[in-house]
Amino acid sequence: MPLQKTDIRPSIGLALLPIVLTLAILGVQIFYFGDFTPHIPLAIGIALTAVVGLIEGLSWDEIEKGAFHVIAVSFPAVSVLILVGMIVGTWIASGTVPTLIYYGLSLLSPELFLAAGMILCSIVSLALGTSWGTVGTVGLALMGIGEGFGIPAYWTAGAVVSGAFFGDKISPLSDTTNLAPAVTDTQLFDHIRNMLPTTVPAMLIALAIYTVMGFNLGDGAPSFERIESFKGALEGSFDITPWLLLPALLVVGLAMMRMPAIPTLFIGVVVASLIAIFVQGASLHDVFTYANYGYSVETGVAAMDSLMNRGGIQSMMWTISLILIALGFGGALERTGCLAAIIELLTKRVKTIAGVQTSAILSSMATNTVAGDPYLSIALPGRMFKPVYDRIGYSRLNLARATEEGGTIISPLIPWNAGGAFVISALALGVSDGKIENLLYIPLSFACWLAPVFGIFYAWTGLFTPKAEAADTVRAEAAQHPAE
Repeated sequence: MPLQKTDIRPSIGLALLPIVLTLAILGVQIFYFGDFTPHIPLAIGIALTAVVGLIEGLSWDEIEKGAFHVIAVSFPAVSVLILVGMIVGTWIASGTVPTLIYYGLSLLSPELFLAAGMILCSIVSLALGTSWGTVGTVGLALMGIGEGFGIPAYWTAGAVVSGAFFGDKISPLSDTTNLAPAVTDTQLFDHIRNMLPTTVPAMLIALAIYTVMGFNLGDGAPSFERIESFKGALEGSFDITPWLLLPALLVVGLAMMRMPAIPTLFIGVVVASLIAIFVQGASLHDVFTYANYGYSVETGVAAMDSLMNRGGIQSMMWTISLILIALGFGGALERTGCLAAIIELLTKRVKTIAGVQTSAILSSMATNTVAGDPYLSIALPGRMFKPVYDRIGYSRLNLARATEEGGTIISPLIPWNAGGAFVISALALGVSDGKIENLLYIPLSFACWLAPVFGIFYAWTGLFTPKAEAADTVRAEAAQHPAE
């Protein structure tokens, strides 16, 4: 059996070549052709990266295994996507999402809607431990409420993303929150506590902005006519009752009892399906159709129809195919050593905690942008920067926080990333249909990009940047000079 090369490090020029060319092709597709379908440029990126691997002496089998390995790691996330598609279809059919929208329009005020939406998504995401599940359920309902209030979709999406991904970031049930300390050999709850100095001020500033803007968005008195038309459309198409909130309450309750995400979401699908049959009058075959192809209804209000006619497994296939291709690209870049070569160059040049922390955050962001995978953007810089923090005497908790800030909460801001592709699809932003203005949700997701800013600020001022404890130093020295 031939020996496999395990430590490939191309030159920095060769490592950058497939990345730069892929981003250039991506730019042509999106900005020149005006077509937001990143699939083919990323597929070409896999081919370009494979050429680099072949030049470096790798076989095609090795490159292929590297790409497929990262894709395989994503299967739990893809399973969540499939279940979210089923949930959206069945929760609309059961009346759960329509009921959330109906009571939201009745109880919330347009002025406080954005701030309240962000807080609600934060709480639900903290309880569920999944930003995707929060965006696909509560987030979709909030999009309907925002439409009723006359608030632009990109503002509502920004508030949803800010809350959902920040709740995910500090939830002990979140996979990324567990991954970051696992990669950096730190403790979970120490990691969560160390993220609060960046999380809390970012959330407070975002909350203040959404509160102020709530009094300046919408279109005033005419929105009340829209609200009544939305409520009338919902009452005419669904039986609205508080009992229809049972699937949502059950899913949150099971998550708080620490039941795994996949069976929890599936139970939500089953309960919603039963309600759709026994309360809304759907047949069993109808429920199967809603879970696979999504719900379909004509309420007489075009804006409400665009929100209600969605969901199902098939609605997630555009997103899933994008994620699989993007992860294949990321896996090929990792296997050929392109990403490692770039990060290694940074780790050799930075000497101070300010430079190291900034480089770690930016490396996670860059990995997220190029590889399209929040997991890889945590795992790769986390592995590469560990000895650097040990060398300069600072706690790896700083590294764990850096990877979360450049990985978890930046992923929804990159449209071709797994997180961004899901947000665009689940919130019905219609970017692929030409509604490019809805990409404004990216700068309006204040809490997501403010946290890295605070992280870099703390690194340069020394605030909230813990040094390594004695036990950490002993461990690092033992690792560098193992006993013979």
